[in-house]
Amino acid sequence: DILDSRVVVTGGASGIGKALAKAFIKEKSSYVLIVDVDEEKLEETKKVCNDKALVFPMDVSNEVVVKKCFEMIEKNFSRIDLLFNNAGTFLSSKTIDEINFSEWKEVIEVNINGMFLFSKHAFSLMKNQSPMGGRIINNGSVSSITPRPGSIAYTATKHAVTGMTKSLALDGRPFKIVCSQIDIGNADTPMTEGIKKGIIQADGSIKKEPTFDPEHIADAVLHLVGLPLDTNILNMTIMASNMPFLGRG
Repeated sequence: DILDSRVVVTGGASGIGKALAKAFIKEKSSYVLIVDVDEEKLEETKKVCNDKALVFPMDVSNEVVVKKCFEMIEKNFSRIDLLFNNAGTFLSSKTIDEINFSEWKEVIEVNINGMFLFSKHAFSLMKNQSPMGGRIINNGSVSSITPRPGSIAYTATKHAVTGMTKSLALDGRPFKIVCSQIDIGNADTPMTEGIKKGIIQADGSIKKEPTFDPEHIADAVLHLVGLPLDTNILNMTIMASNMPFLGRG
């Protein structure tokens, strides 16, 4: 029941995460905890949510802080019903020889290690809470299926997310923990500003690409969360209909 759900959204200060946080507040979830490294934008999101949301400024790849976050959740709210793993970062378009190792590690830290840490602690709480169980939804991106040119770091992490999603879905079965992946293509967010202006294509040309309102992602997630835990949509792709994804490689 969305009305009684306790929700955690990472990367919630803007874009997709912000749209989802607002949607859960609108549906009167018991509480929505919004996590992001950008403290200023996080406070702006809290105001948009009419101060009904809780905010936790943090680096999702900081193990100590993530642990403290979940200790706070357990102490104050006793359980978690949904984790939406949305925090992510990417590099400007360049081939592997142009990427510094420090840049590579930065993308790995946020996109993989951050998702691991939040999933780990959410899984543990869901496994031991009463009633047992919950739902984890990972933002995979269409790059988990097909890469863009010059996106090896981002694409590698998003392919890894698919493996994490399947493993969580399998390992969660005995504990009523359900995991899904939503692959998003060209949502209209700050991360896609460059796409709307023009981005390199597989044939080397530069073209503008269409985007779509992230509120539609929130609607899709609300539908998924409204399902009972004996039912799952393992994979979902939501995208701008005319984006060059199908056949872009």
